[in-house]
Amino acid sequence: MTDRPVPDFTHETALFAEGYAHVAGVDEVGRGPLAGPVTAAAVILDPARIPAGIDDSKRLTERRREEIYEQLCAEHWVSVAQASVAEIDEINILQASHLAMCRAIEGLARKADFVLVDGNRIPKALTLPARAIVKGDARVLSIGAASIVAKIARDQVMRDLAQHYPGYGWERNAGYPTPTHKQALQDLGVTPHHRRSFAPVRSILCREQN
Repeated sequence: MTDRPVPDFTHETALFAEGYAHVAGVDEVGRGPLAGPVTAAAVILDPARIPAGIDDSKRLTERRREEIYEQLCAEHWVSVAQASVAEIDEINILQASHLAMCRAIEGLARKADFVLVDGNRIPKALTLPARAIVKGDARVLSIGAASIVAKIARDQVMRDLAQHYPGYGWERNAGYPTPTHKQALQDLGVTPHHRRSFAPVRSILCREQN
């Protein structure tokens, strides 16, 4: 049996003690795929009704993610935002991820006064007080909640796109570079939703041009 962190509310509680009232967790999904937008979510949890079982979205079953997602959207402050494929290709995936995060924070119906960010970098454009937490989605409840919302939202985007661009398996692989997806790129070509700055896509485009 291996020890692993379990998300808790200690970061948020400590910030409440410092005088902050509305602490948001923010996370993004979709930095690795070859297709589709990068999606971020920001969540401010109501401490009185935190759903049981919040964790890094990758550790949860699809059914459990959806159950928690429904609770979060019904009882807490949730915002989802994206950066497009064009923006990813223009400013790079890291900066696009940070752009999506800032958009999600700005979209919250309740304005945050402190932000807990998953990862080791705080978006440069973020003007609120913030703290970056490595593996925050597995350690901090607000960030774990954001990871669940972001994954549910992005998976739905990719399922919708799969209806218009069949054959790439996006309804199953969410645009990640699985063998099936890479083979479909070879056989079917590049769609408008593929990230042209990513090497596997760029190599196909270069080959077509030559």
